[in-house]
Amino acid sequence: MPKITTFLTYEKGAEEAVNHYASIFKNSKVGKKTYYGEGMPVPKGTVMTIEFELEGTPYVAMNGGDHFKLTDAVSLSISVDTQEEVNRLTDKLIEGGGEEGPCGWLTDRWGLSWQVTPKILIDLINDPDPVKSKKAMDAMMKMKRIDIAALKRAVGL
Repeated sequence: MPKITTFLTYEKGAEEAVNHYASIFKNSKVGKKTYYGEGMPVPKGTVMTIEFELEGTPYVAMNGGDHFKLTDAVSLSISVDTQEEVNRLTDKLIEGGGEEGPCGWLTDRWGLSWQVTPKILIDLINDPDPVKSKKAMDAMMKMKRIDIAALKRAVGL
């Protein structure tokens, strides 16, 4: 295990969430699980922790019980190249009760926040031409799901 690993604590459903994420990302795997025993805050036999990797990045998910709530203060950002990737990932991640938020952000059905970010968006909002950069930022601020064609039109590409 690496020295630093992102640890995601869910109220419940960590194993279901991990399996869902692993089904979406090609270079993913689910690893070791630990289970709650007698007298713990979650019923005996429930998965306590589950190790997993998404695109080679390690994580640990935990079922923590009622007092744990995921918020958008932490999000996982996905860098993509195409509109097809934006659409596929957004659709898969909101599947089953998640919802899209502003500027390419979304929350999955377990409450984890994600950002689906086309590389061209980062290039455009960091363009050395301040007019072009502002046009890209203004266009993005009006979007939920990032629309690459609309961004290009906004900056005159």
